[in-house]
Amino acid sequence: MFGTVVVGVGIAGLARIRDLMNPMPSSPSEHLKLFGFVSRRSFGNINDAKQISLEDALRSQEIHAAFISTENKSHEETIRMFLEAGKHVLVEYPMALSAKAAHELWEMAEQKDKILHVEHIELLTEEYKQLKKEVAGKDLVKGTLHFTGSVLDENKTGFPAFSGIARLTWLIDLFGDLTVTSATREKQKDKNYSRMTVHFQTASK
Repeated sequence: MFGTVVVGVGIAGLARIRDLMNPMPSSPSEHLKLFGFVSRRSFGNINDAKQISLEDALRSQEIHAAFISTENKSHEETIRMFLEAGKHVLVEYPMALSAKAAHELWEMAEQKDKILHVEHIELLTEEYKQLKKEVAGKDLVKGTLHFTGSVLDENKTGFPAFSGIARLTWLIDLFGDLTVTSATREKQKDKNYSRMTVHFQTASK
């Protein structure tokens, strides 16, 4: 069995705990054993998973990998700690708030001979697989992707583009590398409203 720990118990972290505690039959998850979860808040137990300290998770010889599901801002520091401790890491996107930091973390994982995986579960859904089939072999002439969400705390999530990084990953996976041609941002603090509009161009323009 491969020992794991979940760091962060928001929506993604709770889903990780649930899936690790009740793996799908014959799935790779059956070979994973959840030793506990780490959170700044005090919970005790969640679904029979016990809360452990960050220090214990880093020191434990039984824990081989960490699932990081904290706010964006803390991803980089948490990844570094677990790689330093000799653990494999799976982190929810984005891995870091800058490309420079992301490259440093990839290099660190290679030096430590550990896996560093950025998870984007949407790319594995049946709906997305169907979308990919539909665009295969076609030329993109023009398109618009519009999505909404609640206003996020930029101190924790980073610049607004990181809220939409999942959708950017969609586009790159579907159409290849993209170049930003323009970007604008509109903010209305009195209405707690923010909008970012970005124009991209594919390699074939």
